[in-house]
Amino acid sequence: MSTEVPGSPQEPTPVAPPPAPAPAPEAPAGSPSKDEKTWAMLAHLGAILFYFVAPLVVMLVQKDKLPFAEQQAKESLNFQITVAIAWVAAGALSAIGIGFLLFPVIGIGNLVFCIMAGMKANEGIAYEYPVALRLIK
Repeated sequence: MSTEVPGSPQEPTPVAPPPAPAPAPEAPAGSPSKDEKTWAMLAHLGAILFYFVAPLVVMLVQKDKLPFAEQQAKESLNFQITVAIAWVAAGALSAIGIGFLLFPVIGIGNLVFCIMAGMKANEGIAYEYPVALRLIK
């Protein structure tokens, strides 16, 4: 119940203004720009559909422009070369019946690692594939 008396003037309760929005955090020095993150992510995720072509294009287009994107494109290209070697080995092993079991493992592994790498690259974290021949430096 309120103790208001009808007709009596009430003082309005002062309302504090909302606090000012916090300024956007600045990227730490040396962290990749949004463009670098996007290109790096495209190098990894593009490899799902276009295999080695997507990271090769990113590496050649962004060479000496975006160092993070170039480094991640090289990492993705190295992994796709490793996957191609695995496909050839599985094809050769198909002659004795083992390769047919490796095809789905290679395909699923490629998909999972490319998605993980793309997510890390989009966060600005350099991703290294756990199983990759480092042929391109």
